Amino acid sequence: MRALLRPLLSALFLLCVIGPAMAQQSPATLVADQVSLNGNNQVTATGNVEVFYDGAHLRAHQIIYDASTEQLSIQGPITISYGDGSTVLAESAALDQNLRNGILTSARLVLDQQLQLAAASLQRIDGRYTRLNKTVASSCHVCSANPVPLWQIRAKEVIHDELEQQLYFTNARLEVAGVPVFYLPRLRLPDPSVERVSGFLIPTVQSDSITGTGVRLPYFITLGESRDITVAPLITTETRTLEFSYRQLLQDGEVLVDGAISRDDIRPNEWRSYLFAEGNIGLPDDFVFNFDIEYTSDKAYLLEYDFSDKDRLESQLEVTRTRRDEYISTAFTHYRSLRASDNNDILPTEVFDATYERRFEPLGLGGNASVLLNGYGFQRHSKTNGDDGRDMGRATAKLEWYRDWQLRNGMIFKTQAAGQADFFAVRQDDSYPSNQAQFVPTAGVELRWPHSKTTASGVVHILEPMVQLLWTGKSDADVPNEDSTLIEFDEGNLFALSRFPGYDETESGFRANIGATWTRIDPAGWELGVTVGKVFRDTDVNNFSDGTGLSGSESDWLTAFHLGINDHIHLFNRTLFNNEFSFTKSTTRLSWIDEDIALGSTYIWLIEDPSQSRFERTSEWTLDAEYRFANNWIGKVDWRYDFIADKAAKAKVGLEYFNECVSIDLSVSRRFTSSSNVDPSTNVGLKVTLLGFGSNNRRQSVSECY
Repeated sequence: MRALLRPLLSALFLLCVIGPAMAQQSPATLVADQVSLNGNNQVTATGNVEVFYDGAHLRAHQIIYDASTEQLSIQGPITISYGDGSTVLAESAALDQNLRNGILTSARLVLDQQLQLAAASLQRIDGRYTRLNKTVASSCHVCSANPVPLWQIRAKEVIHDELEQQLYFTNARLEVAGVPVFYLPRLRLPDPSVERVSGFLIPTVQSDSITGTGVRLPYFITLGESRDITVAPLITTETRTLEFSYRQLLQDGEVLVDGAISRDDIRPNEWRSYLFAEGNIGLPDDFVFNFDIEYTSDKAYLLEYDFSDKDRLESQLEVTRTRRDEYISTAFTHYRSLRASDNNDILPTEVFDATYERRFEPLGLGGNASVLLNGYGFQRHSKTNGDDGRDMGRATAKLEWYRDWQLRNGMIFKTQAAGQADFFAVRQDDSYPSNQAQFVPTAGVELRWPHSKTTASGVVHILEPMVQLLWTGKSDADVPNEDSTLIEFDEGNLFALSRFPGYDETESGFRANIGATWTRIDPAGWELGVTVGKVFRDTDVNNFSDGTGLSGSESDWLTAFHLGINDHIHLFNRTLFNNEFSFTKSTTRLSWIDEDIALGSTYIWLIEDPSQSRFERTSEWTLDAEYRFANNWIGKVDWRYDFIADKAAKAKVGLEYFNECVSIDLSVSRRFTSSSNVDPSTNVGLKVTLLGFGSNNRRQSVSECY
């Protein structure tokens, strides 16, 4: 019956309600069980009444429209849903015909299905403002089992500005479990739909054995659509600190600046500060300017205030361009060590590096070729002659070519060749010639035989054995090794022309790189991968240390293992060991992520290697885990343990409680390690977040009302 009456009733309502004043606006639609016309000026709609107008949807028991006053008298229960996600519920209302002005009694305003404001009366003003009198605001569920919300804000008056998306409280009182704990005569908070707006953020209470006990009160300031800044005063018993963070999104790039300035009792009468700035800016012709600036006033500041655990700062300015067949980079880098054992005067602190690389298809030869030009130089502040003061520059030109052929039996045969020319200039070290040049040729062949098999159950097996034979000429140049000191032997460079990461050293002589990979992909959702490899040489003419696993006429065995289960569990191990199963390196990583667990754990074993400044064995275990052990509870652990020293290096435990309206995060951390720069410290942190204001990222939780 309602469906049959809809066109007639809608036309009647439009004729009586819209009138000439509404002619230029969107039409309204009325649906009701019964509509009657009383005289010439009054229309009454009764029973399951619904009105659709200008994005608003009104539901009520009865609506009476008086054309002489252009007012609507509405009897509830009333529900008005607006297009911005807000909903008003009331018992009765008197509104104008546009639903933009009027008063509702015994009303509730629900914003974005999160925050609820209950009031004795609610007034709509110009379709923008909602004024609530004698208001209670909360995002907590209220039911018979829990009639008192965990928190609520009582106020004499609350005004919601829909345009600015702000809530203004007058005489606001915060209550926790019904107990008043805080009062403010004026309070402004963002409504739940706001993502960026100026105002105070969640304060944090902390207690640290070095920086003291106090509170951090961050304030967020928007500077337009693309910029913002956050300032956070930290006031404790030991320090007065101002932290800041600036962000800007450019048309073709971005900028991020973090920093702080402190005046504390740790170093009386000293200003302490740090600044980290990074970003990228697009330039003409596809070039990009990248910058990364890292500065601190003293070696202990970052660690004492828990800003960063970096022990070496790296500031870099770089211009780069990357295209399909071309790469260009020019970079200047400044290094500064914060380690107590390092002397920055004898470390290479200013480094310049320029690279041009291009790939092409050589005419007549086929295959692929690349040409690389690289310039590199650095200087030390020390004026001492020898290792402590040596400055050095290098220019390199390298040409490389390779080509593949597929044989009839499925094998893939590859031949490759390369030539590298270098010029070295050494200053402030009489133990090396001032100027030297070298040319190093390389030639080799490679054979791969990939196999693939799919079983009846859908399991896929992929097996690929490989062998590579290489020869590289030995250079007679006597140059110091400055850019190839940190060497890693892994599955990524098992078949590389050289395992040295830089150009000062080149892997030379005859050698055979052998290996195989096997992958099993199961349709049940898990995957297993294994890589095994080894390097054989005719003679040991290289300068690899024992700690790299590459020294001698044959390398250690390299094994790498990966297991993945349903994209939730990943287990990885890489190990180097010799023929007597004596281990050189071993790294194991386990990660497990699902609805209740987020776990990452790593164990590292390394033998001592003085060439890499590692003067004793390393045996270290780290754990970073979160476990949701109940509906609204999460436990957290962050742990690093040094088995050689037989003590923890760092430990942190945390407990988080959350529901639909509050998040409470308590953490206790201890840094055990110490140096001449920083003493061990203990930190206690507490963060309480009232959810429902602004676009809070809320965890899924189970309501405590059943």
